[in-house]
Amino acid sequence: MNELAPTFSIITVTYNAANTIEATLLSVKQQTYRRLEHLIIDGASKDNTLYIINKYKDDTIKVISEPDLGLYDAMNKGIRLASGDYLCFLNAGDTFHETNTLEKMVSTITTTPNGKLPSILYGETAIVNAERQFLHMRRHKAPEYLTWKSFQQGMLVCHQAFFVRRTLAEQYDLQYKYSSDFDWCIRMMKKADVISNTHLILIDYLDEGITTRHHKASLLERLQIMAKHYGWCKALIMHAWFAIRLLR
Repeated sequence: MNELAPTFSIITVTYNAANTIEATLLSVKQQTYRRLEHLIIDGASKDNTLYIINKYKDDTIKVISEPDLGLYDAMNKGIRLASGDYLCFLNAGDTFHETNTLEKMVSTITTTPNGKLPSILYGETAIVNAERQFLHMRRHKAPEYLTWKSFQQGMLVCHQAFFVRRTLAEQYDLQYKYSSDFDWCIRMMKKADVISNTHLILIDYLDEGITTRHHKASLLERLQIMAKHYGWCKALIMHAWFAIRLLR
């Protein structure tokens, strides 16, 4: 049995999430590994979100409800409030894959040569529908070995299945409104000493259908982010390939 017992800060950002938040709350509450806190950063919801949260509230749940500047501003609040060894961003509607997911994760952890916990833990993501039925695995399979250069191929690991050691974490860059998580993950991997593949399905990601409302803006941001980290030549080549793949 693994003698390590890291703590987890599960950060859930909500705004008018009454239709999806309950599954997430229940998933965290049912985890067999209880060295966790659940931070809910709400953007002053006007529906029943807070009423549902209060039904599940216990000493592991901390709630802030106030206006914010958007998703990544709310995530930054979560980082500042977190006290766990690892951060996990679990959106409303998303859940852990099993009730013992965190317990299984901990069993895979070994300390690094300098005696520290790995910088990053990652794994696979399953796509489910609103009834929590499995649809398919995420199109991108997590690579066996992950480095900051891996994301030249796109976001190969789902943000929710990407656990970062809190002492490593920086704030999200608010200049990016739609793809700051892509930039953040690359920055975290650049700083990481050890990135550990758990070889587990960690997250059930809620498939709410493909939205095109901000698709163009998101692609432009990703192009800028890739250029910042990998250079314009590589970014343009990869985005041309992404376009060809999308047309196919």
